[in-house]
Amino acid sequence: MPDITSGPLALILVAVAGYLLGSIPFGIVMARLFGLGDLRQIGSGNIGATNVLRTGNKPAALLTLLGDAGKGGAAVLVARTLFAEDAAQVAGFAAFLGHCFPVFLGFKGGKGVATWLGTMLALSFPLGLAACATWLVAALVFRISSLAALVAAAASPVVALLIGKPALLVLSIALAVLIFARHRANIERLMAGEEPRIGRKK
Repeated sequence: MPDITSGPLALILVAVAGYLLGSIPFGIVMARLFGLGDLRQIGSGNIGATNVLRTGNKPAALLTLLGDAGKGGAAVLVARTLFAEDAAQVAGFAAFLGHCFPVFLGFKGGKGVATWLGTMLALSFPLGLAACATWLVAALVFRISSLAALVAAAASPVVALLIGKPALLVLSIALAVLIFARHRANIERLMAGEEPRIGRKK
């Protein structure tokens, strides 16, 4: 945990702002802009970039990935600029929750992987880079997005300690636990050998 230097009002402010920013459903926005229909009725029904990719529209998927990652990173950077590192962590965590449980979609959101990666990159570029690299290697090896996300999330607390970022340990563990919880159905399909591979239209 970082030192708590920001006041309660500041932490509440960044939490609310981070949550609202995280609640912006870029996948749904991009699907509509590109004429792909309601993303919740396509493929897995998830609002993230992987499901957008299942439509075959790579530009829309890329823009969704950048938007979802960017909102996590933006929440961290703005909170850090205005307040301190404790506020940055609160804002990042809140943005992640906003993506997973968005108020604009009846609290039914995505699984938070891109937002998590953007948050990690903004909190600690080396840790975020390691998370991205772990996801990429696992994705290239297994060709399964969910498995890559689970591997990267599980590794992030260990990497945080290895690179000398103990202040990020609690947040890394909390986000990893939530990512595993959000991927419960994926884990069941992985165990059954039924999880779709990257690039395959479901």
